[in-house]
Amino acid sequence: MLKTNGSAEKQSGVKQDQPFLTDVKQLRLQARRNIEQGALTPAYQGNVKQTIAILQSVLATEIVCVLRYTMNAVVASGLSSQSVKEEFDEHAKEEQAHMRAVAERINQLGGKPDFNPEGLASRSASQYTEGATLVDMIKENLIAERIACDHYQELIRFFADKDPGTRVMMEGILVNEIEHANDMHDLLVAHQGTPAFSKKDK
Repeated sequence: MLKTNGSAEKQSGVKQDQPFLTDVKQLRLQARRNIEQGALTPAYQGNVKQTIAILQSVLATEIVCVLRYTMNAVVASGLSSQSVKEEFDEHAKEEQAHMRAVAERINQLGGKPDFNPEGLASRSASQYTEGATLVDMIKENLIAERIACDHYQELIRFFADKDPGTRVMMEGILVNEIEHANDMHDLLVAHQGTPAFSKKDK
């Protein structure tokens, strides 16, 4: 007996191609409309104003990280400080690249990146803490990286498929921040002799 509730695909045994969600002609028409919005197209499903506000906070966080690592690289002293200074310098450059990427994304979304130093600390997720000794500096940077890792993972889940452009950018930054946290932890173990955090805290 022939089943009447089966799909044509199941009955024929031939897998049908999934159709485009939007017709090519329609895509072309949409691209011509509202061209003043630049890269922001009708397919964007996020809340633009909210996304820009979130990214302003991320931008502030990255600026604070650039400043902290740069200051640490300048003032670090001691017999074993040279390799640490170089690590701080490298991280400062990479945080600056993050800062630029976030600023560019804000611009793409039609916002103006907020580089105003006034209120910078309050906008940032991480703190600007100098540290009195080399070990203190390493600890403070490790803490800041752990904050960034937690915060950015939350943002990646938040943006999800609503804003894949911002999500992918944040995923790239997160990978780098994880590397930074691992580098700082390794330096702390090397200079302090024991890990700052137990495995259950990670």
